Amino acid sequence: MHQIPPVLWRPQAADVRHSHLYRYMQWLCANPPKDLSPALIDLIPGLPEAPEPMRADTYDLLWNWSVQHPAAFWTSLWHYFEVMEHTPFQVALPDARMPGARWFEGATLNYAEHVFRKKSIDRPAILYFDERRPLTLLSWQSLEHQTAALAAFLKLKGVGVGDRVAAFLPNTPHAIVAVLATASIGAVWSSCSPDFGAASVADRFAQIEPKVLFTVDGYSYGGKSFDKRAVVQDICDRLPTIETVVFIPHLDENARPDGIPNAVSWADALSTAAGPLTFEAVAFDHPLWVLYSSGTTGVPKAITHGHGGNLLEHLKYLHFHNDVHEGEHFFWYSTTGWMMWNFLLGSLLTGATAVLYDGSPGFPDLNILWEVAAVAPIHHFGTSAPYLISCMKAGVSPSDTYNLTHLRSIGSTGSPLPPEAYDWVYKHVKPRVWLSSMAGGTDVCTAWVGGNPLLPVYQGEIQCRCLGCAMESWDESGQPVMPDEVGEMVVTKPMPSMPIYFWNDPDHSKYGSSYFEHYPGVWRHGDWLRITPRGSLLILGRSDATLNRQGVRIGTAEIYRALDQIPDLRDSLIINLEYADGTDWMPLFVTLAPGAVLHDELVKTIKQTLRNTYSPRHVPDDIMEVPDIPYTISGKKMEMPVKKVLQQKPLDKAFNRDSMKNPESMDFFIALAEKLAGQA
Repeated sequence: MHQIPPVLWRPQAADVRHSHLYRYMQWLCANPPKDLSPALIDLIPGLPEAPEPMRADTYDLLWNWSVQHPAAFWTSLWHYFEVMEHTPFQVALPDARMPGARWFEGATLNYAEHVFRKKSIDRPAILYFDERRPLTLLSWQSLEHQTAALAAFLKLKGVGVGDRVAAFLPNTPHAIVAVLATASIGAVWSSCSPDFGAASVADRFAQIEPKVLFTVDGYSYGGKSFDKRAVVQDICDRLPTIETVVFIPHLDENARPDGIPNAVSWADALSTAAGPLTFEAVAFDHPLWVLYSSGTTGVPKAITHGHGGNLLEHLKYLHFHNDVHEGEHFFWYSTTGWMMWNFLLGSLLTGATAVLYDGSPGFPDLNILWEVAAVAPIHHFGTSAPYLISCMKAGVSPSDTYNLTHLRSIGSTGSPLPPEAYDWVYKHVKPRVWLSSMAGGTDVCTAWVGGNPLLPVYQGEIQCRCLGCAMESWDESGQPVMPDEVGEMVVTKPMPSMPIYFWNDPDHSKYGSSYFEHYPGVWRHGDWLRITPRGSLLILGRSDATLNRQGVRIGTAEIYRALDQIPDLRDSLIINLEYADGTDWMPLFVTLAPGAVLHDELVKTIKQTLRNTYSPRHVPDDIMEVPDIPYTISGKKMEMPVKKVLQQKPLDKAFNRDSMKNPESMDFFIALAEKLAGQA
């Protein structure tokens, strides 16, 4: 049995009473479905006066009901959030098979319409910062006016229900206006950030054949300017379906779209005569946007999400698991090429103000996002685990410099957050802040597991499985493992935010093989998962990058968690190569902090740390310094592609340079593979 880690945060009774989740539980008990647990109904009224504001078994009762009766649970959300239906649904879940589940048949609605439901003249819709501009406000009135004008422009250009609109945009208000205009008319949105190369953009957008492309002239990052007009020309050459390019002079306000065919300026598009903003009523499963898998080893999968599924899911997560309230400021550091940007857009559903930042999180130094948090000011601050770890290693202490009084929660995602980073947050950011680690992904455009305003935060652990997510940890034979044991992360019941399909996958074969091949009828997510007896969770890395040492499976996240304690290490990547003769080789690749040297003493420290923290099996066979650790554009370590390169797989099958943040980092591993082949 694992030792119970310390509690770093616990909600007070006032936190519970004020939370959306508690209010929903009260509403549910006042309007109980026939299958709601009597035990749950009996527990709720006295909770705020209890010594413990919320007992874990109370949430467990609610979670169990939500996954055992999915149709009743999601129907309750439909009524609780008063979904604006144009036509009502007949049956909530007429077919619960996976894959192929169908939801709320007969219902018509529009995601964008719900965004504007909470508009207000008393607060801005968007706050925007970037490296070159001070704080900019966009009012709800301006957002609505621009969205209506752009929707009229798209219709004028022949864009209708089901047509695709693509964007090559940074994280600016232009992108928010464009996605809302697209969704309002029933067209389908898809975006890439402008740090993508032309081939990578074409790999994605060619699959969906867009009619319109939104683009900028360039962007700034890390204090440098990047003119992207030549790349845009290349993209247009590769995408013959594009009939109109909407050009935004972002880097240089005097920039012209020279050489870009069929270009219309942003200003001209917004000058289109338009009446009041209206919304096309579309089916619950009508496509809203297309997101993409990382594409590290092939053409990215075009993961398509529906209006209704993402609407219900975003309403649920942002209210119940993020506890975002009207008038609060919600921030998540993201680009338009990552699903967290779509999730950030979802914060507008709550009546919050969305805070956008475009630029490097490390320029001019790692304090920049904390400065934004103080100036905005931000109530809910979202970022990646690597950013928090970088701040910790750099000795950043925001609480010494900035007034973070307004900060209620810190969200972390992208990779597991180690216990040391939890401690750093509470010591150096804010001693009383709700730290909410979450995990999900592009596949569902939300988190499966994450925050809970009613439960304590244990050091190094994710608080809970989210409502409606029937997640379990299974062994190879498809049986649930015991609490505190590690198994495959699976989801056994459908959720409305699962993809409606992959684009250009008419027989759903790619969809099926991506999630349902390992356990037929059950979604396998590809992560190692440990569920504690307390209901909290730890994700231990990707199961397809598992280190199999003499029959013992090791999650890579365990290795990284231990190495994060060593100040001289900046980053690391570990793989294990298994050979036909039964032997294996587990090398560790590291990048060093400025001034550090990989001498014998540091090597000894690395090995002792892994041996003492875990076991001798965790100790690598070799430790090598590399110029850089390979990452995808969306910030994932590329363990499997590195392994394939070292296994002598064809390079075009092993990885895709255009899907990488730092493609030159692969050169070291290619050279190492050639060296190993020569020694064989």
